[in-house]
Amino acid sequence: MNTVTTTDAALTEFVAATAAKYGMPGVAVGIWVDGREIHANHGVTSTENPVPITEHTLFAIGSTSKTFTTTALLRLVDEGKVDLDAPVRTYVPELKLADEQHAAAITVKQLLNHTAGLEWNIINNTGEGDDGLAAFVATLSELPLIGAPGERPSYSQAGFNLLGRVIENVTGEPFEKVVAETVFAPIGLRESFYFRDDVMTRRFAAGHERQADGELEVSRSWKGSRANNPGGGLGSTVSDLLRWGRFHLGDGRGEQGGTVLSAELLDRMKQPTVALRASTLADAFGLCWMLRDVDGVRTVGHDGSGFGQFANFQLVPERNFAVVVLSNASPDGIPANQAIIRWALEHYLGVVDADPEPVLFDADRAPELFGVYDIDAMTMTCYAEGTQLYLECKVKPEIRAAAPDAEIPQDHPPFPFGLLPGDGDEYVITAGSFTGQRGFFSRDSEGTITGIDLAGRLFTRIS
Repeated sequence: MNTVTTTDAALTEFVAATAAKYGMPGVAVGIWVDGREIHANHGVTSTENPVPITEHTLFAIGSTSKTFTTTALLRLVDEGKVDLDAPVRTYVPELKLADEQHAAAITVKQLLNHTAGLEWNIINNTGEGDDGLAAFVATLSELPLIGAPGERPSYSQAGFNLLGRVIENVTGEPFEKVVAETVFAPIGLRESFYFRDDVMTRRFAAGHERQADGELEVSRSWKGSRANNPGGGLGSTVSDLLRWGRFHLGDGRGEQGGTVLSAELLDRMKQPTVALRASTLADAFGLCWMLRDVDGVRTVGHDGSGFGQFANFQLVPERNFAVVVLSNASPDGIPANQAIIRWALEHYLGVVDADPEPVLFDADRAPELFGVYDIDAMTMTCYAEGTQLYLECKVKPEIRAAAPDAEIPQDHPPFPFGLLPGDGDEYVITAGSFTGQRGFFSRDSEGTITGIDLAGRLFTRIS
């Protein structure tokens, strides 16, 4: 394995160049390597109220929040109050799904590794009160089911919000209070908050959306509703996230030396539980963590996004390495963050993360892919222009119409993609903000294409 040395100045220069290339108003980067922290901050919190980005600037970290929810839940496992293999109804007896047998069968572990057979999410707002999460769970009978429990992995936001309700019912306390007292406080995370009232009194980044004319516009939404806190509602800083990374690279002890989580469960989080096929998200899910082998090295991480803000969080346990990248503009926060993550892996560890090369266009093979695919909030159309295949993802008109005052992100331009060598069902996106994203087309027992996986989510074919 290569060992590479680089200078902090080189990181700062690369971050500045990447921010300029992708038009990021602000980027915050933190690295833990060789027993020290390195920071590189660039730009401003907002184009309307430009305050310099620092390692103490709060960003909305989206789905990276799931790692905190998991750690809080596993503390309850450590205490013997939750059994990962128990049915979820053991702790949430009020749970109702579209199918009664499904609701009775899913386990806590299946929520943690996205094998519960739940669709991605229900987009609704059940308020900011202490009953917001309970009210959300009461609507889960409306959530589509995509397969039997344990049948296949498919990323579910709703599943993690349901885990938040497990925590509430077991402890008798609001989800956010439990995480603050059992995770934030003992680890020493002083810059991580769920509530806007806590965020607004501190330096925080605003998200931005690039408009059709190329100009950036500040997002008026900072995060989703309270019911989404377990799956994606945390605000945090690079400084706190590096401390979070160091905890998960450690032995489970907190700031004062007391055990926060047993070393056994901390390690179990990082062990594969289900393999993912042709996914940029991961090669496998652990307990929440996304596990990838990159250039012969195991990486552990979880990214997040929402309302024009993006978080990338990666650990390399065998090298005691962590890297965090936070940015604040859509859609190019995704490739900007990924470029910085890859640069850090290569220049500090000698680990090269390269995209696979697609095969040439197959005119005979392509037509069977064409059609419209669907999840609860979006449709995806697969088509070709000449010899180029495209995936076009759009938010459903009825979703936009139902929430005219909400800030729903703009649709991306169609993504060009190519099929990968092998059985021809796997693909890679070759340009645009999702460059390098991988996925695959699903087939039934008769060989007919029935769905497409993108970013770990199953889109079901509807035409």
